[in-house]
Amino acid sequence: MTLPPTVHISSHPCLQAKLSQLRSQSTTPRETRALVQEITSILGVEAFASGLALKKTGTDRTPLGIEYETQGIDPADLALVPILRSGLGMVDSLNDLLPTPVPIYHLGLFREKATLTPVEYYNNLPFHREQLSPASPASLDMKTNTAAATLAVLLDPIIATGGTAEAAIHLLREWGVQKVIMLSVLGSESGVKRAVDAWDQVEVWVGAVDRECNDSGMIVPGVGDIGDRLFVAIGK
Repeated sequence: MTLPPTVHISSHPCLQAKLSQLRSQSTTPRETRALVQEITSILGVEAFASGLALKKTGTDRTPLGIEYETQGIDPADLALVPILRSGLGMVDSLNDLLPTPVPIYHLGLFREKATLTPVEYYNNLPFHREQLSPASPASLDMKTNTAAATLAVLLDPIIATGGTAEAAIHLLREWGVQKVIMLSVLGSESGVKRAVDAWDQVEVWVGAVDRECNDSGMIVPGVGDIGDRLFVAIGK
């Protein structure tokens, strides 16, 4: 399997063991949620160790009254962007991992069953609007939109065909972020390639990569429909 250098597959033994448990048809919804959260935590540690840096933020004092230099993450203006539904299962883990609260914006995308093409049904990415001239009917088109974040951390447990990931990355690029880090529990080989090929400022961090998808666009052997498993919607 040959993948671009911007695709990072975890070799952590704990993650791989948990992913093996997640694949099982006997894993309960409660266990599924816990495993997705735990795998996300490991992926987040690995991705943020590479994608974030430290910066000085000021000074404080320890309980002994000794002054020390405080540090924070750079960039500080990052945002978590889960893809609905299943991306919600990854949010809490990264929120707990990050040292300070960050904004969470949501993208709603689903695959049309016949063509497997992504369809956008929800988007709450906020734009910062800068007025270039006094408000008037003629000047309303003169506004520029800038993203509310420099770095978007895109969350979706599965990258199957890659169409949904590609569409989300295009939306984030149009929003104005400078970089996208995508975290996924599992991807297909063609899916993760499609995701990183969507833009040269994308990195994908994934627990494992399976060879292919079936005719229904499901990864095989895969983990089934992870959204259904997370939200007990099997047989909907």
